[in-house]
Amino acid sequence: MIEAKGHTGQVTFDGEYVTITRKGFVARMSVGKGEKRIHVSQITAVQWKPPGALVNGFIQFTLPGGTERRSGFGSQTSSATTDENSVVVLKKQVPEFEKLRAAVEEAIAGQHRPAASSSLADELAKLQQLADSGTLSAQEYEAAKARVLGT
Repeated sequence: MIEAKGHTGQVTFDGEYVTITRKGFVARMSVGKGEKRIHVSQITAVQWKPPGALVNGFIQFTLPGGTERRSGFGSQTSSATTDENSVVVLKKQVPEFEKLRAAVEEAIAGQHRPAASSSLADELAKLQQLADSGTLSAQEYEAAKARVLGT
């Protein structure tokens, strides 16, 4: 489990769910106290704005059907304070948030990778079955077999 404590909330990631937890006065004055759990399959993007010399940064999770508001110049972080899918980040909190961001982005990418292909022997056996049943002609079988073998 990865945890990152930000200025306007805490974000945890257990490999399956991103949980944003808000407590205390800052939470009450911004989005509100409570907890929001988001399954990684529902996250379409992670926006990361690292803090600068004079301004705080933020991490924001984009969800399908969500309405992202384009902030004006210099007001991105202040807009993030009122967004329920964002957490404001201070400069000293950057390392833990970068680790969290990398883990979430890897999990998102994993959701979109094709399933591991079967073994070479399995592929050849399937082709042989198709040829034996007459679904593939001898020429089609040889061409498909050459493609599977990479020859």
